[in-house]
Amino acid sequence: MGVLSVFIAALGCFAAGAAWYMTLSKAWIAVVGIPVNAEGKPQGAGSATPFIIGFVAALLLSGMMRHVFATAGIDTAAKGLVSGLGVGVFILGPWLCMNYAYAQRPRMLMLIDGGYAVLGPAVAGLILGIVA
Repeated sequence: MGVLSVFIAALGCFAAGAAWYMTLSKAWIAVVGIPVNAEGKPQGAGSATPFIIGFVAALLLSGMMRHVFATAGIDTAAKGLVSGLGVGVFILGPWLCMNYAYAQRPRMLMLIDGGYAVLGPAVAGLILGIVA
């Protein structure tokens, strides 16, 4: 069940990211400065590489979270959700903010990407808690 739970958690994390960025796509595209066509779609889009990297990252995150959760006895949906939020708020979010601050990236980009850095592990943690 371990490998399957990691895969399901990664799918949930990835789906949450898809929903997050579809909702905030116009703001994200504007703040990143991606050129768009007349329909407002990114020009030259279509590469699967970012999606593959994103899913692999979600798999790695979910796998490590499952390992830590098993070691710590995190075995309910509530514990998984709170622990996943903790990963996002206290590990991923600050790291992302630090890197964006040094790179002098726009604050709005930090908020959009940082929001997903919290949402993704929260969803993965919730799923891992449910299937524990």
